[in-house]
Amino acid sequence: MGAAMRRIQAGNALSAFGLGFTVPYLYIYVATVRGLGSFWAGIVLGVFALAALVALLFTGRVIDRRGPLPVLVGAAVAAAVGAMALGLATNLVAVLGSAALLGAGTAVMQPALATMIVWSSSPTSRTRAFAMQFFLQNLGLGIGGLFGGQIVDESRPSSFVLLFAIEAAMFLVLAAIALSVKLPRNAAIADARPKGGKGGGFRAVLGHRAMLQLCVLGFVLFFACYGQFESGLAAYGTEAAGIEPSTLGIALAANTAVIVVAQFLVLRFVERRRRSRVIASVGIIWTVAWLFAGYAGLGHGSQTMATAAFISTYALFGLGEAMLSPTVAPLVADLAPEAMVGQYNSAFALVKQMALALGPFVGGPMGATLHGPYIVTFILFSLGITVLALRLGRGLTLAQDHPAHAAHASRVVAVHKSEQEQVAA
Repeated sequence: MGAAMRRIQAGNALSAFGLGFTVPYLYIYVATVRGLGSFWAGIVLGVFALAALVALLFTGRVIDRRGPLPVLVGAAVAAAVGAMALGLATNLVAVLGSAALLGAGTAVMQPALATMIVWSSSPTSRTRAFAMQFFLQNLGLGIGGLFGGQIVDESRPSSFVLLFAIEAAMFLVLAAIALSVKLPRNAAIADARPKGGKGGGFRAVLGHRAMLQLCVLGFVLFFACYGQFESGLAAYGTEAAGIEPSTLGIALAANTAVIVVAQFLVLRFVERRRRSRVIASVGIIWTVAWLFAGYAGLGHGSQTMATAAFISTYALFGLGEAMLSPTVAPLVADLAPEAMVGQYNSAFALVKQMALALGPFVGGPMGATLHGPYIVTFILFSLGITVLALRLGRGLTLAQDHPAHAAHASRVVAVHKSEQEQVAA
């Protein structure tokens, strides 16, 4: 990695570390520590997600007009103010306002960071750059959550103030690192631009068929995986499979461990294959994961076997995530025109945020009460990932679907032309 990429990745890891301190404990903090109850805690989480959605509607165009650096710095500062305000908030209005600021700030940072990675990488190095980002994010979140768990104490509100102060400090560190980055600009892929698109903003995204297909695919991916982790799948595990709450923590740890261990092991496999087929294989892996979950809750086996199957579900999800990280985000970048990288990244982040918001809303009640239909539904969603990915692949160029092979082919052609020129001379 170049100096710019190293600094971007370092800032990304530190901000994830800060998020890990508070994300697992936000519900407990609002409901119990500030005494607002479960209803208002749910409303606060809803405001957090809604603020993110609203902010992402305008982020892409600002990134493309002003560049990702000022947007990232502004978002990091806003998130730091929101985090510190949330830690000090003692009434409902203050909690709602600071949660909205924190949600908007953290959401805007995603496409800004992604655009900075695109600018600091080439089409052939982009796969590894986004794999590194995902690896560091998960490592940072995991370590942050581990340290935060040692500090947090429901009987001491000051312990939560410390958590939010650490989070705010990490966001400010991200802003400081970002200001030290000198961004290069790399040329876009020549044959990756939308054909016949008119207008700008979201109209251009909607007019680009391959990008629209990728957004639909992304919604299904995030809805069927991340949107179920802490809601539907957790409810299903405790109600249908009899999983202890402490085991949910073990399952999430297994998910993170598989990502950390497998990320660079699967990278060579991913680089040698078409992106669309890699995504299609993730759908098959997640289908197996949901079958394991079905056995855990509906298989009538021993509690030990049910627990092992449930943990395996999260582990298999982690394997699929490790395969997606170097595949989906680079594909978004390679589909975008050079002047609209921020808009495309923001559009995809918006789709992801919508899936994360709707996932718990749909999956939570189903996982808690409709155990059989819940498993069948998400098996079908996973198979749908495979179908959608294969259909997407038919509309991609070789440079978009398999950049490493395209780069190799172009080098071979260049060498062949050089030989012909020498013969002619």
